[in-house]
Amino acid sequence: MIVAIVLAVMLCVSLMSNFSHLLSGVALSGKAGRKAHRFLEEATIEQNRSRNKIAVIDVQGIIASEPFGRSGESMVDYVEDQLDLAGEDDAVKAVVLRVDSPGGEVLASDEIYRAITEFQKHYSKPVVASMSGLAASGGYYVSSPCRWIVANELTITGSIGVIMHSYNYRGLLSKVGVRPEVFKSGKFKDMLSGEKTEEETLPEERKMIQDLIDETFARFKQVVKEGREFARSMNGGKGRTLIENWEDYADGRVLSGKQAYEFGFVDELGNFDAAAKRARMIAGIADANLIQYQQPFDLGSLFRLFGESEGRATVKIDLGMDLPKLRVGRLYFLSSSVMH
Repeated sequence: MIVAIVLAVMLCVSLMSNFSHLLSGVALSGKAGRKAHRFLEEATIEQNRSRNKIAVIDVQGIIASEPFGRSGESMVDYVEDQLDLAGEDDAVKAVVLRVDSPGGEVLASDEIYRAITEFQKHYSKPVVASMSGLAASGGYYVSSPCRWIVANELTITGSIGVIMHSYNYRGLLSKVGVRPEVFKSGKFKDMLSGEKTEEETLPEERKMIQDLIDETFARFKQVVKEGREFARSMNGGKGRTLIENWEDYADGRVLSGKQAYEFGFVDELGNFDAAAKRARMIAGIADANLIQYQQPFDLGSLFRLFGESEGRATVKIDLGMDLPKLRVGRLYFLSSSVMH
């Protein structure tokens, strides 16, 4: 009986919240083809009694383009939605991108990078990156286009590079007496197959894969270089400059926040408060309320608290969302420790 009453109250709260949200008109009105039925609610996380706002957008966990949960929305969609709302609200003067991520898919990272770049260009509002405990590989990639990058001395960042990970299980198959039979239309159709012996992997195949990785890696370094130059030009020459041999440290190694500052990969050492202060300075405002855009509560969220089984292996991230396992044959801007 008590459970039924609680569920009824939750349902009423959910319906009232969604109805009032519809009346308030806080909906996504932006890009053609986007899902107009997705709603986000504005929540104040720091009240400073100001007319100005700074939107805080989180990039947490593995960066992926696949939908999480049952909403049909990906991390890329979620970030783009929040940028849309921050851009359309005249009271929002700046954005703090709070990054705590080991990286993720190349394409997803690049889409978030482009969304931030377009946001700053279209709305002329600065985005300041605030690196938390981890902002490595793709986590640094999405921070690169920001007007200013703040990292803690102990932040783990860097890991600039590209990785493609797979397993070869042919030896195991041979031990149990299993031999694969493959019929293919071309000699490279079974590239990256885990069933091939080392002798069956052609030198040309290895070169094509390495060329693909090298091309993507060159793009990563270009993003870093252009991002650092953009920050300097937009801040009147303030901020850190990449050291002359910075590419020597773009070899996949991880860096502390202090090292990243010394090498010019970040502009300032500090915490989230320092990033918010910097955002106010760049935006030219004395104070601002800190806000976030959040998905409204619904009854489905209550049931998810009791657990749900997807019937497949998942990777958990801090937002409480489910992402698919990392897949063989995909390129990742990802710290190698996450692959194991």
